[in-house]
Amino acid sequence: MKGIYSLKIFAFSVLAIYAISCTLGNNKENATTVDAPASMFSPVIDTVVPEADSFINITAVGDIMMGTDYPSTRSLPPEDGKTLFKDVQHFLDSADLTFGNLEGVVGRGGVAKSCNNPKYCYTFRMPARYTNLLKNAGFDLVSTANNHANDFGAGGRKVSASVLDTSGLFYAGSLDRPFTTFEKEGVKYGFLAAAPNSGCFDMKKYKEAAGIVKMLDSICDIVIVSFHAGAEGASATHTPRRDEVFLGYNRGNVYKFAHDCIDAGADILLGHGPHVTRAVELYKKRFITYSMGNFCTYDKFSLKGSKGVGPILQLKINQKGEFISGKVIPTKQLGEGIPVYDEDKRALQELIDLSLEDFKESPLKISIEDGSIVISDN
Repeated sequence: MKGIYSLKIFAFSVLAIYAISCTLGNNKENATTVDAPASMFSPVIDTVVPEADSFINITAVGDIMMGTDYPSTRSLPPEDGKTLFKDVQHFLDSADLTFGNLEGVVGRGGVAKSCNNPKYCYTFRMPARYTNLLKNAGFDLVSTANNHANDFGAGGRKVSASVLDTSGLFYAGSLDRPFTTFEKEGVKYGFLAAAPNSGCFDMKKYKEAAGIVKMLDSICDIVIVSFHAGAEGASATHTPRRDEVFLGYNRGNVYKFAHDCIDAGADILLGHGPHVTRAVELYKKRFITYSMGNFCTYDKFSLKGSKGVGPILQLKINQKGEFISGKVIPTKQLGEGIPVYDEDKRALQELIDLSLEDFKESPLKISIEDGSIVISDN
């Protein structure tokens, strides 16, 4: 374990290190710094430290949009979403920590965005009460850094933050809250969420992201980084090692971002955004998933082909953050977007094929039989 600080020392250290890590430019005389809001940090109390040889189980999924009440409630799920996760809940609620990308705002507030091209424009607003659906399904942590977090502008982001603050869910990803720290079952987590979109912490600021990760690594046991980036759709299943442009917009270099974050001290990189499954990779004993695709995207998302399936990833890491083993649970979405187990294992097969093609150097071996992920000796 990297240690738990007293509240006084912790607060002082965090603010000091964060200011240094966010210094922009190489000219010290002209450098500027960014102060970290105190709300990003949870209170620290003395806790029982887990056994050194114990493991941490983390479950992760991709995009979640549980139905929108904008412009009407006709796009909300049956039974007000109460059965939305019932077929997959047992895969989610047994982990020490469960993560998903919250694709859109929660709660009413702000002004809906205007669209230059309605064909490629969607506006998502989930009811505030739907955070209970996530909690009941087993989710603990969500990212608010994605291209729909700004669907209702600054007002929508403010309301979303207020709703999430009272929900019991941990979250980060906005300019006001790019990262957070929290404690669960004796483990101190640091979480950074990024996306190349308005209102979000910009993942294309690679040096600044690495600085935040370095700071989090100095005060936390496990550092998790989420990124919503890359091109979208059926033609975007492969992971290039360069910038990706989609609809004329540069959506970043996910390979560089992931590797830079791990070099700075991150333990797990969780990617989403392309709406399809992408490869996984092991780098410096740390696990990277480049896209977990669509998990629960009710009504407004295309679910054709690869866009209708996605993996649940169950990861086991040690106290250092090193990957030990994992398991892929293949899912598909029924009807308008209800996640269930996929007997055809399409997301699993896609993940295997893409990982072999895109990251031949990675030692991960994934079984089509049971979805297990192990480190190969070869």
